[in-house]
Amino acid sequence: MQRVDIAIIGAGATGLMVASHLENKNALLIDTNQDIGAKIAISGGGKCNITNQKLSPKYYLGDLNFVKQILSKYNNHTLISWLKSQGLNPILQKESQYFCPKSANEILNIFRKNIHHIPKQLNTKVLSVDKKNNRFVIDTNRGQIEAKKIVVASGGLSFAKLGATDIGYKIAQKFGHKVNRVRPALVGWTLQKEQFFFKELSGISTFVKLSTANKELEGNILFAHKGISGPVILNASLYHTKGYITINFLPNFKLHSIRNSQKQLSTLLPLPKRVTKALLLSKNIPDKPIKKYDTTKWQEINNLFYSYFMAPAGTFGYSKAEVTASGIDTSEIDPKTLQSRLCKGLYFGGEVLDITGELGGYNLQWAFSCGYTIAKGLNSV
Repeated sequence: MQRVDIAIIGAGATGLMVASHLENKNALLIDTNQDIGAKIAISGGGKCNITNQKLSPKYYLGDLNFVKQILSKYNNHTLISWLKSQGLNPILQKESQYFCPKSANEILNIFRKNIHHIPKQLNTKVLSVDKKNNRFVIDTNRGQIEAKKIVVASGGLSFAKLGATDIGYKIAQKFGHKVNRVRPALVGWTLQKEQFFFKELSGISTFVKLSTANKELEGNILFAHKGISGPVILNASLYHTKGYITINFLPNFKLHSIRNSQKQLSTLLPLPKRVTKALLLSKNIPDKPIKKYDTTKWQEINNLFYSYFMAPAGTFGYSKAEVTASGIDTSEIDPKTLQSRLCKGLYFGGEVLDITGELGGYNLQWAFSCGYTIAKGLNSV
């Protein structure tokens, strides 16, 4: 049986950050994949969306006070400063998002350099964890590992092809933690029959504002073969669980400004013409010279484009989801160290916790901040 002081379960963003900041500790990094950072490697289209200039708890779902405490220890500025000290200068794109200049391999090489001295057990699946005589016993498909402390940084259920499992939640439950019901998030939506006509618009993207669950979001909607996707839909999937959403297809356009025009409606709206015509057809509203609409029909047009009501049928599922929403209840985790309040020596961080961020680098920042917080706690004892 292999014996170590600290076993880190998961060589993703959180686990790698922990390992990179440990000071003179006898540690072991365990992962199901054959290399470290499998999810990092494909994130941000392969360029890794590291963090966001507009970092704030408001871009997260979960206990925002808990988020605030973790981010206050290690924020976007601290992260970028550390990366620069390691020779990586993130570039700003899409207004506020930081990426690797060339590829995600640049940040992975930093981790490889910083953890070269830490033993790794890759291609290893953790089956269960127990605690005997104040030591943790980790059962894997390659034998047992004994550790004084363990860090659970195993991620969520997204990207099963990259080895995602529910082991983190199972470990938490084993030691008495509450795990809030998980679901796929930052994912596209499937459609009710009433919106099947959206599929005929596959490939078209347009800017909209969307309201769901007391949350106002804006961004591009992408019509797809399976339903609807795009940044605004992915972010909305984080907050929406059931019921109706409202889409404003003309967030920056005033319909009353063209009320007296003799031109066809579809030629004057700042929308792809196919979208305009499909929406009109769905409500049996003819596309004709604007001045010819009576007051009642004009109101219908206003409602259609400014307040389109629909209820998603479901999501594209975990295989297409960028993250897993919900998870281990943070009320049972100490925000100072991310150690379990129920079991000494047991730490949780990253996606496995009931904290999830929007698109744009928020989830990687969360993972890195958690990793730093855990390492700092482990170094202090």
